Amino acid sequence: MIILPKVSNLRARAAFAALALAVPIGVAFPTTAAVAQADRLDNVVRALRSITTMKADFVQTDRSGQSVRGELTLKNPGRIRFEYERGVNMLVVSNGRSLTLIDYEVNQVQRWPISNSPLGALLDPNRDVKRYGKLVPTSNSNVISVEVKDPGKPEYGTITMIFTRDASAPGGWELNSWVALDAQNKRTTVRLSNQRYGMSVADSTFNYRDPRRTTRRPG
Repeated sequence: MIILPKVSNLRARAAFAALALAVPIGVAFPTTAAVAQADRLDNVVRALRSITTMKADFVQTDRSGQSVRGELTLKNPGRIRFEYERGVNMLVVSNGRSLTLIDYEVNQVQRWPISNSPLGALLDPNRDVKRYGKLVPTSNSNVISVEVKDPGKPEYGTITMIFTRDASAPGGWELNSWVALDAQNKRTTVRLSNQRYGMSVADSTFNYRDPRRTTRRPG
């Protein structure tokens, strides 16, 4: 992993908050593309559901261009871990029900229901992508861009996921990046690289050390 100079947890926390609590902005979609859209949404759902386990390097960038790096671990159904680089004393984990931010610098733990987070689309693709997803037009047939939001509950947020065609990836499409926008139009982008699939991942990977206690408990 590439190590950058020490990054303030405040900046990383703000970037994650934008990801967890984003709100939607409208995108116009041509009604004539309804059938093609359904087919490509099926491709996205199939790609996400085909992932049993995945690891990838990530770069999380905020609106000002400030970035932090780390490693993502995903295990379906619904578990994910964002392990940040050295110097960023925080961790983000999901146990499939809730998304938890642990900030070891200030000994604070914050939790959101998965259903209230844009990451719900990634962790429960059948529910979110099929029900609330719309394609964002691209000029490249080997790229799918899909925005997921619940129009009736804008406080649940938005996520735009980018997939690239890759025959070696589960379902034939590889998750390349995603973007979230907060209420102030502050953008948070997460870009993935070095994606690996199908490795053994222990359930304990998604545990965390609670800084408010001396014992470990599930996230």
